[in-house]
Amino acid sequence: MHINSTLPKKILAWYDNSKRSLPWRVGKKSPKKLYYRLLSEFMLQQTQVKTVIPYFYNFTKKFKTLKALSKSNETEILKMWEGLGYYRRARNLLACSKILVKSYNSKLPYSINEIKKLPGVGDYTANALLGLIYNEPRIALDGNVKRVFSRNLNTDENKINFERFIEKNKKKLFTTNRNDDFVEALMEFGALICKPRDPNCLKCCLKKTCKYFKSSRKVKSIKKKMIKKKNFDIFCYVNNKKQIALTKNNRISFLKNFNVPEIREVSSFPKNQNWKFLKNYKKSISNLKLNINLYYKFSNKIPPMYNWYSLNRNKEFVPSFTKKIFRQVSSLF
Repeated sequence: MHINSTLPKKILAWYDNSKRSLPWRVGKKSPKKLYYRLLSEFMLQQTQVKTVIPYFYNFTKKFKTLKALSKSNETEILKMWEGLGYYRRARNLLACSKILVKSYNSKLPYSINEIKKLPGVGDYTANALLGLIYNEPRIALDGNVKRVFSRNLNTDENKINFERFIEKNKKKLFTTNRNDDFVEALMEFGALICKPRDPNCLKCCLKKTCKYFKSSRKVKSIKKKMIKKKNFDIFCYVNNKKQIALTKNNRISFLKNFNVPEIREVSSFPKNQNWKFLKNYKKSISNLKLNINLYYKFSNKIPPMYNWYSLNRNKEFVPSFTKKIFRQVSSLF
């Protein structure tokens, strides 16, 4: 599988004229470059650009440097991340910043194997950072980039070995000294032009050599998420001070180390006789569809490992999953 040698120059020319103005795109020699790129890469994992921008501004306003971020703590970082979701990213970001500051003098390691040892950093992020920070000839293989290549070849992306493909085409892909721009241009092109649905083929700078555009039998390789459905019973201790009892002691993987009421995964929904039924509602988290029965009990006594939290005012971090429960329980008052 070979690409046309004009692809890099065409995409770079398009990028120069059409790229979005994003706050983490700073000058090549900016001292903020590593920090801004690291922060944005963590925030952009499974999250749209428009959602990330205000969080990015808030973070960089409070923590102006990587060193400043590394001196913060998990409680503070999670509170600022509140509402962005996938909170493991926040923990990994904090851990990553501490390692870079302490062990690498606030610089990025040059070895991809060293970079991949950093918390939360895999192949994609490691290649992206090496390209963006050190101008190395790298391709960051996210969904956008895979789609650009597979469409250009009119081949199902599930049938392409991308590492082998990049190795075979490296002399055609890395033809300029703008590897840092090319890394980002490919991702931007996939996001704005070669979109998953309704690609903007008429405005595409690659259409003359694109097999997808030319073919009457266009190969589609949009991946469908495997949706899992789960049922949960949630039991809320509340009191007349408009407080709810929360604990981190739960066995639900996506809520590990987060404050939630008592929660149990169940196979069916027999009514619990010892608690008052409040509401049934649905919630989606990534590839999970949750069907939730919410129960409550007024009580001034709560089990060990629980603490009272205000339903209205919280300086502590509260995940969006718990905030939804707060809104439901608030209807009792």
